[in-house]
Amino acid sequence: MIRIRPAEPPDDDTLAAIDADTWSPLVTPAPARAPGEPFFTAWTSPEDVLVAEVDGQVAGYVMLHQSLPLPSHAHVLELNGLAVAPGHQGQGLGRRLVEAAQQEARRRGATKLTLRVLAPNARARRLYEAAGFRVEGVLHGEFALAGGLVDDVLMAWHGV
Repeated sequence: MIRIRPAEPPDDDTLAAIDADTWSPLVTPAPARAPGEPFFTAWTSPEDVLVAEVDGQVAGYVMLHQSLPLPSHAHVLELNGLAVAPGHQGQGLGRRLVEAAQQEARRRGATKLTLRVLAPNARARRLYEAAGFRVEGVLHGEFALAGGLVDDVLMAWHGV
């Protein structure tokens, strides 16, 4: 049984573990979370996160936030984190989380949901494209990762 719900403070350790288990320079330019570092911080609160539970156990998450806190940008939210625990990948949880993020964006009054994905992350790009996201731009050579320059692909979903 899969259930998508808002994150809660007690999810912190599990979400940090999922982050640690899924981190790779091929999927994120951010450094790995230090062991013991909390998932929820001043930048990420439980209200920003939806979790996927499988049989009552947290197995993945998606994060949404307002990237530019300006009234003229209030209609845009950013999907700025998606991860599924390795033992649950390939079961449709990522798709369910993206769909839940789209529904949450609509609920919050957003008409556009953006994200950034590294060009080599073909699996994530296919997931986002299948959910209706389209490429809006590419930042060429944006990150120096794993000994080379990597493009950052800007994608958006217009949920109007």
